Amino acid sequence: MKYSAAIIDTNVVIAGLLTGNAESPTARILDGMLKGASPFLLSTALLAEYREVLLREKIRALHGLAERDVDVLLAALAANAIVREPDARSGAPDAKDDHLWALLQSPAESVLVTGDLALTKRPPEGSIVLQPRAFLALLPG
Repeated sequence: MKYSAAIIDTNVVIAGLLTGNAESPTARILDGMLKGASPFLLSTALLAEYREVLLREKIRALHGLAERDVDVLLAALAANAIVREPDARSGAPDAKDDHLWALLQSPAESVLVTGDLALTKRPPEGSIVLQPRAFLALLPG
């Protein structure tokens, strides 16, 4: 399967940061994002969601990063991303994920990478939604 860019859901970024296993699919995806190893899409809404979740008290207790460190991490992600501001769309299984649906449908042949089973079961018509392990199988090397 060929894709032009990936949209990495917040749950994958959080899991990649929190895992103690550098070889886990989520850690490898986050590392690839930070290195700009493959094209990925961001919108201001998705970047804001990353920040909001990373700064939640329970999540901060797990990763131990200060707000400044979270902002440095997000700046590194944004520096390697393709930024898109797609038109609003609806239809995601959960309305709070509509921004992901909009990004997924903005460029042709993009893929959404998520651990959210509801999103993988009901992708928009003509779109591809994969779990992290399946996405890694598409990457070279």
